[in-house]
Amino acid sequence: METVGNALNAWATFMWSTPLVVLLVGGGVFFVLHSRGMPYRYFRHGIEILSGKFDKDAGAAGDITHFKALATALSGTLGLGNITGVAVAITVGGPGAIFWMWVTAVVGVATKFYTASLAVMYRGKDDSGHLQGGPMYVIREALPRRWLPLAYLFAIAGLFGTLPVFQVNQLVQVLRDVFAIPAGLASSEQHLAFDFLTGLILSAVVFAVVIGRIQRIAAVTSRVVPFMVVFYFVLTAALLFVHADAIPAAFAMIFEGAFRGQSVAGGALGTVILIGVQRGAFSNEAGIGTEALAHGAARTKEPIREGVVAMIGPVVDTLIVCTCTALAILVTGVWQGDAVGASITTLAFETTFPRIGSYLLLIMVFFLSMSTVLTFSYYGAKCAGFLFGTRFETLYIWFYVALITLGAVVSLRAVIGLLDGMYATMAIPTMISSLLLAPKVRAAALDYFGRLKEGTRL
Repeated sequence: METVGNALNAWATFMWSTPLVVLLVGGGVFFVLHSRGMPYRYFRHGIEILSGKFDKDAGAAGDITHFKALATALSGTLGLGNITGVAVAITVGGPGAIFWMWVTAVVGVATKFYTASLAVMYRGKDDSGHLQGGPMYVIREALPRRWLPLAYLFAIAGLFGTLPVFQVNQLVQVLRDVFAIPAGLASSEQHLAFDFLTGLILSAVVFAVVIGRIQRIAAVTSRVVPFMVVFYFVLTAALLFVHADAIPAAFAMIFEGAFRGQSVAGGALGTVILIGVQRGAFSNEAGIGTEALAHGAARTKEPIREGVVAMIGPVVDTLIVCTCTALAILVTGVWQGDAVGASITTLAFETTFPRIGSYLLLIMVFFLSMSTVLTFSYYGAKCAGFLFGTRFETLYIWFYVALITLGAVVSLRAVIGLLDGMYATMAIPTMISSLLLAPKVRAAALDYFGRLKEGTRL
């Protein structure tokens, strides 16, 4: 079993290495050039759409509003990677890795514009006759039949890659270390009862939401996501206020480290760039295809309108939330100690706000993990429906909820390697189909933005 675990983790490491980075970032650069930077000029329009100014899609196909589609997509990307992933980027690649995370986010804006536009442009019906969106439907509806295996590859990878084991396992571990053990409810040696009870509670909460399908999931995430972003922004602002004098030095470390090539791991400039791009791609997931699953459910007659909304995602996820984490770590200097992973971020807040800092971060971690678990249940159910038919979606939900309890009590290193590898695999069909269909998006964008500029009713 250990051999299998090592092989799966090695595969996951490979999948998140240079080839995937080239596909995601290189593809993103292509989208920037192919669009002539067109989407970047319409950020304000995206905000206007979210505010309801252009909400004239009554009777259009789709299940949820633009805002709820974005909130659902963000709840999938805003996860422990925003806490742990940033810390890993700094400890391995040095402060300069953050700059390359920013670059990935800027490029990811164009990628999400293309993938989300396609998700609405080429929606297809499932076996129950309901209109669905996502990379597998884009491939089935828009490309010749010889490309159909890519649709099944995405659905299979999505089915496994979005299972809740990792998120739940890490959440329970944080709850145990920060809350249960200090309160005497568990010990470092004996914690099975606490883990199991926590898993049951989390399973019940998730089931109560996901049984209502995308409408209820979107209703919850549309409230949770704004709270998470504002809460973390205020929390980080308070920390930065305390360490205001260290902020200029933190930005200096980021920009100098980005081009000096002095990674903590001892590598050259290539190491710094690779680590930053890896963590950025893992953070905002531009091009993975999950964003298309969420945005494909938007209620709209204009595919480009949803593409404009989707491109706000990397800005919120990476440029705002990940930057908050990075600055908290750098201004407090905790990255130069012995702590690793999420412990680094926890230490940053605990040293600034003794006795309450770790609990404040625990609130953020809880909502980050749970919102991701909720959204992943929807992604997995859509993949199951595509592969086996919609009648299997309810069965999948029961299986998914059972895995939440299992993930709380068992450390599944081999399974986590499988999940990570499958998650990365989703990028292959997503990016190939998006690159092939890029001219369709550009033509639709020129038409939509042309009508917008002329004041034509949209």
